Amino acid sequence: MDFTEKFVSRDDRFKGRIFSVSVDDIIQPDGKPSKREVVHHNGAVCVAPLTDDNTLAFVRQYRYPMAEVMLELPAGRIEPGEDPVETAKRELIEEAGLTTIECIPFGVDYPTPGYSTEKIYLYGARIGGTCPTNPDEGEFVEKVYIPLAEAEEMAYDGTITDSKTAMLVLRVAKAVREGRL
Repeated sequence: MDFTEKFVSRDDRFKGRIFSVSVDDIIQPDGKPSKREVVHHNGAVCVAPLTDDNTLAFVRQYRYPMAEVMLELPAGRIEPGEDPVETAKRELIEEAGLTTIECIPFGVDYPTPGYSTEKIYLYGARIGGTCPTNPDEGEFVEKVYIPLAEAEEMAYDGTITDSKTAMLVLRVAKAVREGRL
C-alpha cells in the first residue's frame, strides 16, 4: 500500500522567529481530502561533548514551556544555510565554552513527526579545548559534567527527560563501549 499523502495547498497561519505554522490541504491514500496542521522548523543539532576520561558536558537551563530547569546536552537551531556540523561546533562554544576538532554523526531525530518538520542532527565529539561561552541573548545556562556511565543510567531511569539528550547519551555510551568514539 502507498501511504503517501499528497499536498494540495497551504494556508500560512503564523510566522515566528523559531518556527512557522501552516494548515495544509492534502489528499489521503484512500483519495479523501483532509487537513494537516504543520509546524515548520529549520532544524537543530544536539552534540555530546566527551572528555578524555569519558565524562559528558551538559547544560542546565530553564525551559519555559515545561516550566522547569532541564538537563540537556548542548543543542541549538540551525541558521538558514548553515551546515549542521558548523551549528554543532557553534553551539558547543556558545553554551558550554568548548571546542572540538571533529563532530561524529549519530543519526537524526524527528522529535514530533506527527505535526513538525523539525530534524535534530545528533553528534558526538571529543572535547578539544575550552574557550569563553557566548550564549544567545536571553539564554542562561550552567555547564555540568557527568560521567558517561552515570549519564547512561540517568537516560534509562528517566532522570534525563529531554528525549534528544537521552537518545544521544545512549548512542554515545554504546559507541564508547565499542571503541568508535
